[in-house]
Amino acid sequence: MDIADLTRGVIAGERRALARAITLVESAREDHKAQAGALLEALPKDAQALRIGLSGTPGVGKSTFIEAFGMMLVERGLKVAVLAVDPSSTRSGGSILGDKTRMDRLSRAEGAFIRPSPSQTHLGGVARRSREAVALCEGAGFDVVLIETVGVGQSETVVAQMADIFLLLLAPAGGDELQGVKRGIMEIADVILINKADGDLKPAATRTCADYAGALRLLRKRPQDPEGFPKAMMVSAAENTGIDAVWQDLTSLREWREAHGFWDRTRADQARYWFEEEVKTTLLAQLQTPAARAALADLGAAVAGGDKAPSVAAAEFLESLPGRAQANP
Repeated sequence: MDIADLTRGVIAGERRALARAITLVESAREDHKAQAGALLEALPKDAQALRIGLSGTPGVGKSTFIEAFGMMLVERGLKVAVLAVDPSSTRSGGSILGDKTRMDRLSRAEGAFIRPSPSQTHLGGVARRSREAVALCEGAGFDVVLIETVGVGQSETVVAQMADIFLLLLAPAGGDELQGVKRGIMEIADVILINKADGDLKPAATRTCADYAGALRLLRKRPQDPEGFPKAMMVSAAENTGIDAVWQDLTSLREWREAHGFWDRTRADQARYWFEEEVKTTLLAQLQTPAARAALADLGAAVAGGDKAPSVAAAEFLESLPGRAQANP
């Protein structure tokens, strides 16, 4: 693969080149990792899109909202990229990757790009290389990047480490289903959107919006929020109502954070976070080598047989890792 040609294609905004580049950074092959690193280093460093993380319970209408929201942005002349993360089977490892079929209009729009990716074994509601995919979309000149997580729960808070603004979509009268997880997810939400606020569900949506607006006031004030944020709002993606108001609030929130220094500070913290995560991932990869797996099996058998204590066996294994002996002569 010619990385120079691929880089030029990505920077020129070519969809096929962008799709190939995302496939490259998602690859686990060692030669592809080196090529992906070279590609990412060659991207312009001054390109910054508005990164919007989005999560919600199954059936809340995430895809419908993304299409309505994305079409509104495209009609305003903005370029929109959607990175949709699809859950992978724990048994087969496969994913359906059918998000584009539920965003028919947006997938055909000239200024839009939709890329579904499998979550594989990565926790946090996003794919392991979602952050690199965001960087590629920024390098390709997109103005807004939407990152849709697999669902909603405590672990989906990882998306906050790659987004500038986080949206949480809820259904009318959906409070009960979030009792176990809403504390973690609500603490990172910038805007809570009560979707399906139309027809017979509108009264329930109004009550739900009021309930969550009250709950948000009970949370500790965050320094990165201006007055009035985080907030709860009602939208109807099906009837396309409230979408413009969401964009206006997101724009004002971005401008306030930029003016008060939180934008650059948050991006710097996120970059540091992903550096540390990459170090951890690389270290864990050492456990997958044949020698390491054999040592784990042997020591595991000794622990299971009662011949070694788990802590002693773990210390022996760590001492046997490459580079450990040199670090501790």
